Amino acid sequence: MNESVVVITGAGSGLGASLAKKYSDAGSHVCLLGRTRAKLERTAGDLTGNYTIHEVDVSSKKEVDRVFRDIAETCGPVDMLINNAGIGVFDLAENLDESAVHQMIDINLKGTIFCSQAVLPEMKNRDRGMIANIVSTAGLDGKVTESVYSASKFGVRGFTESLHLELAESRVRIFAAYMGGMKSEFWDGIYTQEQIANLMEPDDVADIIIGNIKARRNLNVKEVVIKNSL
Repeated sequence: MNESVVVITGAGSGLGASLAKKYSDAGSHVCLLGRTRAKLERTAGDLTGNYTIHEVDVSSKKEVDRVFRDIAETCGPVDMLINNAGIGVFDLAENLDESAVHQMIDINLKGTIFCSQAVLPEMKNRDRGMIANIVSTAGLDGKVTESVYSASKFGVRGFTESLHLELAESRVRIFAAYMGGMKSEFWDGIYTQEQIANLMEPDDVADIIIGNIKARRNLNVKEVVIKNSL
């Protein structure tokens, strides 16, 4: 049996790195996508199976299309895309500068759209595949100091729900994970180390996501909400 090809954006740390290791352990060829090669190489050092590293800025459709062409040529068709790349800048709405607004919309929302566009035609042609969008609970409820971050995540939620409808007659599956904060570099400079220590473990969140993504007969999980117990 040919190994499945799993593409993970934002694979350099946190949840992306945890998912990469677990899918690698399960025998998948994992394509590690991110902006910083050193972080991707760090993730790759923990993998047990085949992998490829792809430096990309997901906010650039040109770069995304180039990378996914490379993946198709070197690894074959993508069986699963996990849109995990994201950035957050937190402050009162009026204090967010233009650069921060663009970064959150471009990476969180446009990046998810561009990567999904890159795999959808082949998935639809093969009538198989999975797109898993890692959204955040900020895509379910607005939060203080997270206005634009939430706006970007609400956008991903709308995109995801629309894909469900567009693909209703196909066997291409769409999944969304709405989770709270995890212990990761994402919160560096935002939370104190004491606050970060009380967040969820990325490995635990990865286990829940993988368990819900898993194909099962006569059953399809559309989304899962994962929150901190504190």
